[in-house]
Amino acid sequence: MKISVIGCGYLGAVHAAAMASLGHEVVGVDVDADKIAALTSGRPPFFEPGLSELLVKGQNLGSLEFTTDVSRVADSAIHFVCVGTPQKPGEFAADVTFVDAAVDSLVPHLTSTSVVVGKSTVPVGTAERLASVLAPTGASLMWNPEFLREGHAVEDTLHPNRLVYGVAEGESGERATAVLDEVYATMLADQTPRMVTDFATAELVKTAANSFLATKISFINAMAELCEASGADVTQLADAIGMDDRIGRKFLNAGLGFGGGCLPKDIRAFMARAGELGADQAVAFLREIDSINMRRRVRMVDIARDTLDGSFIGKKITVLGAAFKPNSDDVRDSPALAVARLIATQGGVVTVTDPQAIDNAARSFPELNYVADASQALAGADAVLLLTEWQEYRDLDPVATASLVAGKVLIDGRNVLTPQVWRSAGWTYRALGRP
Repeated sequence: MKISVIGCGYLGAVHAAAMASLGHEVVGVDVDADKIAALTSGRPPFFEPGLSELLVKGQNLGSLEFTTDVSRVADSAIHFVCVGTPQKPGEFAADVTFVDAAVDSLVPHLTSTSVVVGKSTVPVGTAERLASVLAPTGASLMWNPEFLREGHAVEDTLHPNRLVYGVAEGESGERATAVLDEVYATMLADQTPRMVTDFATAELVKTAANSFLATKISFINAMAELCEASGADVTQLADAIGMDDRIGRKFLNAGLGFGGGCLPKDIRAFMARAGELGADQAVAFLREIDSINMRRRVRMVDIARDTLDGSFIGKKITVLGAAFKPNSDDVRDSPALAVARLIATQGGVVTVTDPQAIDNAARSFPELNYVADASQALAGADAVLLLTEWQEYRDLDPVATASLVAGKVLIDGRNVLTPQVWRSAGWTYRALGRP
C-alpha cells in the first residue's frame, strides 16, 4: 500500500521506516530540510537502536523516501500524522499547532477514498474537531495512538502489544478500519490485540496509560521518602509489594524519577484538558505525582551534598548519564542534567558523561563540562553520581573505578548497583530510599 507519514521526528521517522520494512511504499514528509537530508542518507537525527539499518534497507529497496514536498503524498491511500504536541510555554496544555498544520497541508491532496490516521498524542476532542476539517474532502479520519518506548521504538512499532483504532460511526469508520487493517496485516497475523473505539477513547488511551505509569513511579518514590525517614529499604519494599499480582513489580523502581519529552508533558496536558472539560478534580492527584517526581531531583542533590560534608564548593563531581533514560540521546527534561545543573549552581565542578547524549546535552546546557569517555570523566572525581542507568555504568568494576577517582563516594540515583559490592571495595555508597 502507498503510505505517507507527515512529520519525521522521533515518531514519524520510526513509523515510516517500519512500515517500509513491512512491504509498503512510504513517503515521509517534513518541513525541516536538514532532517530530511539526514534521514535520506540513513542517518537519523536522533539515536534509536535499529533505526538506521531500517532506513538504509528501505531506501535501497526503493520503498522509502523522504521529502519536504507535501504534494508527493497525493497518490497515497493512507496518511499518518506523526507531528509533535509539545507543552505550551508557561502552560500545562499541549500545543496542537503542528497537528492542525499537518492536517491543513494534507487537505488539498485528499479524495473521498483517502484515510487520515492521527498518531500524535493530542487532547481529547481533537479528532472530533479535525474530522470537521476533513469533511469537505470526504476523507475518513481515525486515531491510532502510539505506545513507543524510546530505546525500543523499532521493536514496539513492528511488534506492538496492542493496536487501538479510534473511528467515527458508520460506513466511514468501517472503511477506515479495513484500510488500517491492511496496513497492519503482519501484526494482526501475529495475533496482536486490536481494539476499535470511538475518537475520545482512543485519544485518552495514551495519556491515561502514561498517567498510570507515572503514578506507579511516583508512588514508589514517595515510599522511598518514607523509607529514608524510617530506615527501611525501598528496594526490598518494592520487591515485597510487587509479588502481589494485582500490583506487579514493573515500574516500582525507586530513584531519580521520570523525564523525557512525553511522560511529563503528557500528564500535564492531561490535567489541563480535564480542567477545560470541568473534570479537573478527577485527575487532581496528578499534581502530586508531578510534584513527587520533581522532588526526587532536589533530594538527590541533598544526599550528594550531605555525603560531601555539606558543601559542593570546589568539589569535582562526575555525573554518569545525560539522557533521560538509557538507549536514547534524548535530554528533554532529563533528571540527570537537572541534578548536574543544581550541583553546578551550588559550586560543584561538574563533569557529565554519556554514551550517546553528549552533543544534545551540550547544546541544551553549555554551562556544564562534558567528556565522552567515562574513564576520563571519572579521573580525579570527589564523588560519582550514577543518574542514567546505561549498562556500561551498571557494569563498572568498583575496584577499577576506585583507581580513577580522588574520593570513593558513589550516589546511585537509579538503585541499580549492589551496595555490598561497592562498600566492600571501600566506597561510601548512598541511594534514594535505602539505608
